[in-house]
Amino acid sequence: MGRMVTLVETGEMKPMMTYVCFIRHGETDWNKEIRFQGQTDIPLSETGVEQAKFLAEYLKDHTISAIYSSDLKRARQTAELIAAKHGLAVRATPEFRERSAGEWEGLTLSEIKEKYPDWEQIRFTGGAYGIEPVEQLKKRMLGGVEALVEKHQGEHIYIVAHGMCINAVLHVLTGGEYGIGKTRLHNTSMTRLSYEKEAGWKLLGINETPHLNAKKEMYS
Repeated sequence: MGRMVTLVETGEMKPMMTYVCFIRHGETDWNKEIRFQGQTDIPLSETGVEQAKFLAEYLKDHTISAIYSSDLKRARQTAELIAAKHGLAVRATPEFRERSAGEWEGLTLSEIKEKYPDWEQIRFTGGAYGIEPVEQLKKRMLGGVEALVEKHQGEHIYIVAHGMCINAVLHVLTGGEYGIGKTRLHNTSMTRLSYEKEAGWKLLGINETPHLNAKKEMYS
């Protein structure tokens, strides 16, 4: 499956083009505290629930063929609010779980900077302190996404996941132009792509938050 992506203006979809929309989960208390979550199973905060509700309302008239999510609470809760508007069940998928942050889970960014002098390098490569290597993250994320594209050809797939996971996909598909170390994704933001066998991947939008445009205080 070809992986180099082209950034295009949104246009009419071809019949056999598969649409993939990644959504970052809503805010958690640890997001607000700039505390590394990794695979620690933190639920949405009150603000995160509100963000997800706004997104669910925005998407209620959009075509959604299937909704997948990470198996962590913050992603599942976000996905369930969207799915309820469409009468769909959320398919929780371990491949879309956040990257393990090892020893850093539960620590704030300032605590990590103080305790780990090499934090900046390790943050974007992993492989130390129990942190999942970035290349391993890319492999499992792309494997999961490509399996869904094969399964849902010509359909509209929504995947609720995590910032680092979505950025791992972007990094691979854009050859490093976007993604890890370059792209910030807000809570409940949408990142949209399409795939067609001959044309390959196309990037339709990154970090889109139209449902929060009038609510800047809810950005995270």
